[in-house]
Amino acid sequence: MSQIRACIFDLDGVIVDTAVYHYRAWKRLANELGFDFTEEDNEKLKGISRVQSLELILGWGGVEKTPAEKLELATRKNTWYVEMIQAMTPDEILPGAKEFLQEVKAAGLKSALGSASKNSGLILERTGLLPFFDVIIDGNVVSASKPDPEVFLKGAEALQIPPQQCVVFEDALAGVQAARAGGMKVIGIGSPEILGDADVVVSGLSAFRVNMLDAL
Repeated sequence: MSQIRACIFDLDGVIVDTAVYHYRAWKRLANELGFDFTEEDNEKLKGISRVQSLELILGWGGVEKTPAEKLELATRKNTWYVEMIQAMTPDEILPGAKEFLQEVKAAGLKSALGSASKNSGLILERTGLLPFFDVIIDGNVVSASKPDPEVFLKGAEALQIPPQQCVVFEDALAGVQAARAGGMKVIGIGSPEILGDADVVVSGLSAFRVNMLDAL
């Protein structure tokens, strides 16, 4: 019998896909600064904080900015992003995610969100998923970025469940590493080539069931 008592979910790429909105907002910023930003560039920003993302983008564009200007640029990008996610609907939940969250709740397991996003509450509210989470740990309460395990350890602590009885669902390598560093089991969502360190890798939550936790 599985010892798993709690599931901790990353948000982007696991529950919903807001990458397209990040992409549009970063592209708009890069274009205003006089250079382009591609979808391939956007992939490289997975799981990275807003400030780190901006540093990378400015580096790619060969643009120098003062710390005050960087803060203004990061804020401007976020304002555009928040405007876009205000219009999100339940149609944007990734396939199988809502059903899996319902299954987790029905099985009596605890559920936490562990995301770098500072807008996770708004996204969950817009998509109607807020009631499925016992705890939300996001960029508003953590300071260290994945692969640091802080976000997941805080989730376990808030749920009052030992880390070794938690399983993390992650789509980014840094997230898989963070879960491992926190002493948790981890299910990779995406490609086995990238997420090979996970205990199990599946294409999405539609391909996973609560009874599969018994094998961990």
